Amino acid sequence: MRRPFARSWTGVLATAAAAAALPLASPVPASADSVIVGGSPVKVSESPWVVALSSRDRFGGTRSGQFCGGVVTGSTTVLTAAHCMSEDVLGAPLDRVTDLKVIAGRGDLGTSEGKEILVSHVKINPEYDAHSNSGDVAALTLAEPLPEGYVLPMAGEGDPAYKPGTQADVYGWGDTTGAGDYARTLHAAQVRVLSDAVCEKAYPGSTDGTYKAKTMLCAGEMLGGRDACQGDSGGPLVAQGRLIGLVSWGSGCGRPGSPGVYTRISDVPRVLRARA
Repeated sequence: MRRPFARSWTGVLATAAAAAALPLASPVPASADSVIVGGSPVKVSESPWVVALSSRDRFGGTRSGQFCGGVVTGSTTVLTAAHCMSEDVLGAPLDRVTDLKVIAGRGDLGTSEGKEILVSHVKINPEYDAHSNSGDVAALTLAEPLPEGYVLPMAGEGDPAYKPGTQADVYGWGDTTGAGDYARTLHAAQVRVLSDAVCEKAYPGSTDGTYKAKTMLCAGEMLGGRDACQGDSGGPLVAQGRLIGLVSWGSGCGRPGSPGVYTRISDVPRVLRARA
């Protein structure tokens, strides 16, 4: 999986292909003007459903303690990658992380804009397989609701947004070069949804993971370049105004022939979806 900050790989999308399948640890501060490879800064006001996961106790105050990304799918529900909630990423068992928060409306992690909301409950996908990375999704319940305007619709099974060749955008505050250059501001990169055949050929099974079409999809450029990277895990992949994936894993960042792999939203269990 993409490592989180330390460096694991949740968070912002570096314009390279997905990073090695490892959770995100806290990154070294990046300059405010650093840009995701193949991506560019975006306004959080135009994509309010993108949120940062934070724990200052685990990752320090720099960059607001961000270590992974997430997406608002209900007024009190945020989806993220299951591996972001692992001890490997957090450096401690989840039940010992008492300051886990979601930061909404904060594009620049060096500011106090937006809102920080405590996470009251975490539910990991019971079908999550850390070996293959299948089912890499968790649902966070917020202690207080966000406005309905923050909620991003989820694409269901058979949605045309999953069609190979569809343009999509991935969002995050992660590594922008694949070399530990973490962004302070929200970035986005445009990628293309790739066919299952291409993804299966790229990831037939290794220590990184195994591509499984039912629970995953991949996106990027086969020649390399635009992609998610460490610190972007759990962040959203959006196509045609709908959520189609969550940053999950890959081999390196932006490598030719190694596209980023995402959790397929149409396969997210009902128990993790927001209540109607």
